[in-house]
Amino acid sequence: MTTAETTAEKTSPPPRLGPRPLGLHLTTVTATLLSSGAALPPSRNGSLPWKPHLAERAAELQRHLAAADPDALARAVDREARIRLDRALTGIERYRHHPYRRDLPDPPAVWTEGNSRLLDYGPENGRPVLFVPSLVNRHYILDLSASKSLMRWLAGRGVRPFLLDWGPLGPLERRFTLTDYIAGRLERALDDVVARAGRAVPVVGYCMGGLLTTALALRRPRDVASLTLMATPWDFHAEDAATARRAAAFFQPFGPLLDAWGELPVDAIQALFAQLDPLLALKKFSQFARMDPDSPAAAAFVALEDWLNDGVPLAAAVARDTLAGWYGRNDTARGGWLVGGLPVDPARVKVPTLALIPERDRIVPPASATVLALTIPGAQMIMPPLGHIGMVVSAGAEMGVWRPLAEWLNATG
Repeated sequence: MTTAETTAEKTSPPPRLGPRPLGLHLTTVTATLLSSGAALPPSRNGSLPWKPHLAERAAELQRHLAAADPDALARAVDREARIRLDRALTGIERYRHHPYRRDLPDPPAVWTEGNSRLLDYGPENGRPVLFVPSLVNRHYILDLSASKSLMRWLAGRGVRPFLLDWGPLGPLERRFTLTDYIAGRLERALDDVVARAGRAVPVVGYCMGGLLTTALALRRPRDVASLTLMATPWDFHAEDAATARRAAAFFQPFGPLLDAWGELPVDAIQALFAQLDPLLALKKFSQFARMDPDSPAAAAFVALEDWLNDGVPLAAAVARDTLAGWYGRNDTARGGWLVGGLPVDPARVKVPTLALIPERDRIVPPASATVLALTIPGAQMIMPPLGHIGMVVSAGAEMGVWRPLAEWLNATG
């Protein structure tokens, strides 16, 4: 090895661990593509269980298959499967070794407790607003990069965002319940922002953070000037109860280990999300393989993928409440979710509320989020044609979400 090669090896960052869980994604991609040929015989004889709305297309496909040479078709399918597998694996490998690393510094932390921090994006004369992200993802999806930062964009438009970074689980947080997070840490973060503002402040919750802030608005109505719910689920059985129950069933094997671990690990959570679209990794990394690795689009892909893989474990009690309670029993919509011994009833929310519900959300079905907005008296709804993550980082986010949110916050702050 030359001196130059040795120097490059020492200075190059190590390959990424993701996409997480890597073994699951590799197995799914490989098994799906290399088993494609197995579908040819039942496709020919019509024994595949097609969904009713695909019956006409299935019949047309069957006619084409009947006219094709079986051996030539099998070879063509195998060749195409291997081409697609190579493309997907190439995309994964290029992602793992891409030189991009997030270097956007966090703003000052003005309040800390345990491993949690409250980040102040300024300016000092802006309208203070508390932003609350999910417990299972890192805060910086709202501050992803210099060109994709909702926090910094709002800071330039009359808003002073305070973003709660829940932080990693420490010995204290591993014993937390949802009541500890909401009635304890979240309320004390709100106290800090209210003290700085000298008045009630708007509160914004993203995804799971919206569930936490709904409970906060019920507990602290005098300190919450308005509530914004971004892609926030409520009725977990509204659109696809079977998928929600599968999520709860997926959690069950980990139950006996939770007390020993004190947490549900990140890879287990990522495997749960992978069930929503098992072939998503195949599709997106195949697309990434076609990108110019030096292009802004490739850097944006890597930035978002890094955030997706930089998850946070769930405390054991929180995992039980969310997966078994929310997904399995649908405690939220059925009135069974309690915080501090009291039911979280959105019909009793009295503060002005805006629900931003992305139409193309595959993580939180719009039907689930709409139930919450319709239950809160007088809540307004905006449904941008975006996805769950796209609503904060896509090309359409500024027009579809950022601008309406800024107008709402400046009007209710």
